[in-house]
Amino acid sequence: MESFPFPDDLVHAQQAWHAAYHELATPRPRHTTALRRRLLALSVRIQWHPFWSTPSGRVPAARAELKRLARRQGQLEARTA
Repeated sequence: MESFPFPDDLVHAQQAWHAAYHELATPRPRHTTALRRRLLALSVRIQWHPFWSTPSGRVPAARAELKRLARRQGQLEARTA
């Protein structure tokens, strides 16, 4: 498996995206408009992050790896909290 030098702010944005998506996917979520706006803002931040213009960011597998890394780190943080 390839390792990418993701900046911390990009990983945190992806983790926040997963958290907002998970909250929106729960039965009868509260504040759906705010959650949708947050997902949109985070999606833009992730999509246009400067990392994607670097040689490492141009590798197609980098996006999938970012999602996997953010999900795994989010799960580890949830266990230790």
